[in-house]
Amino acid sequence: MSWFKRVKPAITTEQKRDVPEGLWWKCEKCGAMLHRKQLEDNLFTCPECDNHFRISPERYFQILFDEKRFEEFEAHLRSADPLGFVDTKRYVDRIQSTMEKTGKTDACRNAIGHIGGHHVVVSAMDFGFIGGSMGSVVGEKISRAIDKSLAEEAPFIMISQSGGARMMEAALSLMQMAKTSAKLTLLHEKGIPYISLMTDPTTGGVTASFAMLGDFNLAEPNAYIGFAGQRVIKETIRKDLPEGFQRAEFLREHGFIDFIVHRVELKAKVEQLLNLLKG
Repeated sequence: MSWFKRVKPAITTEQKRDVPEGLWWKCEKCGAMLHRKQLEDNLFTCPECDNHFRISPERYFQILFDEKRFEEFEAHLRSADPLGFVDTKRYVDRIQSTMEKTGKTDACRNAIGHIGGHHVVVSAMDFGFIGGSMGSVVGEKISRAIDKSLAEEAPFIMISQSGGARMMEAALSLMQMAKTSAKLTLLHEKGIPYISLMTDPTTGGVTASFAMLGDFNLAEPNAYIGFAGQRVIKETIRKDLPEGFQRAEFLREHGFIDFIVHRVELKAKVEQLLNLLKG
């Protein structure tokens, strides 16, 4: 006796229906499958484990600025190749292909607008552009953002997301550490607030300069923050590193940062600090 009989399926599959690319994202920390709408509503953080996905400067601007309204400036700057650098490809070719792939001009963007009614300048880095590396254009954009803060007496907010200095520009990249730090001194002398937010990752020369110089230093949860890599440190001191070393929670415990702020609470926290700093 047959325990079943074959029937014609009620749903035909003659036309293939693909799932739109990017509709579902997998959390790299807990493995949860997350719908894009769910992620967007939670500001690209995992509702299961609070993992913070890397996001672009554009999204940070939309999170922070009142009514998502802002004006970008100094977007025309492009990297040159003063050293004629070549590794697996020419530096000029790498820059051009990255601009075409990402639709961005470099690893930093500047915007001006209002946060909680305060006139504010924000500079944000982008890991998606050559690892968020700090070259001459990044240093110049940050410097010009600080100049605008000085001219308009507006608080300055820096959002760091970088693998460090851009090796293709060698010493010219390292010069940006001193350049940006000196500019921040002018903000301090004029009494203009500076808030630094470190996201994952913030490393190398960026950490060793402007990222750690805020009147308040903030970080997103579990952000990787440090100067040298863990392997280099371990081989140098020849000791095992403590658990959680170079993560935001470890740095807060040891006094390097002031607050760890969930992205959902970021705008409210920045408003609170601006109210405090501006009296």
